[in-house]
Amino acid sequence: MLNDTLEAGRELTDAALERLLPPATQHPVSIHRAMRHSVFAGGKRLRPILCMEAGKVVAGFLPAGIEELGAALEMLHTYSLIHDDLPALDNDDLRRGRPTCHKVFGEAIAILAGDALQTHAYETLARLRCPAETRVRIIEEIARGTGTVNGMIGGQVVDLEAEHTKPDLKMLEYIHRSKTAALITASVVSGGLFAGANDDAVEKLRTFGKSIGLAFQIVDDVLDVTQTSEQLGKTAGKDTAAEKATYPALFGIEKSLQKADTLVDRALSSLDTFGSRADTLKALARFLVERKK
Repeated sequence: MLNDTLEAGRELTDAALERLLPPATQHPVSIHRAMRHSVFAGGKRLRPILCMEAGKVVAGFLPAGIEELGAALEMLHTYSLIHDDLPALDNDDLRRGRPTCHKVFGEAIAILAGDALQTHAYETLARLRCPAETRVRIIEEIARGTGTVNGMIGGQVVDLEAEHTKPDLKMLEYIHRSKTAALITASVVSGGLFAGANDDAVEKLRTFGKSIGLAFQIVDDVLDVTQTSEQLGKTAGKDTAAEKATYPALFGIEKSLQKADTLVDRALSSLDTFGSRADTLKALARFLVERKK
């Protein structure tokens, strides 16, 4: 049943992305080809799926138009990957099993492709089919999750500055909660908002998102030192080579996985008041961590 949910979520998201993004034949073709190269490189669409499932938890059904919100989140996620892979940042040649954007189109077009996906995402968010006040809250939530204060960009900055140092737990958690968990949290919360969540439901979804987002990144760090590039779809061992701040580097693999399990338990308990409506979202939380072990 979970596989059906994942496949249906991917199909809905991909159809929305196909509809919302300019075609590869649209002038100027170089930028649109680059955007599509990275967006349609085989991503799992986890953030859009989490968004849609959060909407179902609140509404009891899939709210009409929420797939466009999911598509915008995927655009933002893909923009961050394009920029992360650039030589000035993580300098990676492989992403999702394919050559990275800058390897195919050059650094200048890759930078602009990331910029274009970000701006197109906010154009999409501004047109969401929901009340204006809800649109504003969603845009604020996502902008904060991708920004510099406890958001994705801030986490990336501290991650870069922490290379070749010996960070403590406080710095490590800041990096992971900001760089990865913040956008996952924004995906879950924005899905709830789109479906009409009240403040109490929003806070429960926020707790879920923060917990599962951090668990996801911890296990991702473990995979970097335990799997091959072929298994990962990206270059293995990059974190170790760059002496990045990771949970395995600070605590070892076993304790890192124990921490991830504790976070998953916290995420699941935060959804208990939703009853059976949350069963699929809970199953997704387990899947995000278990599939990586």
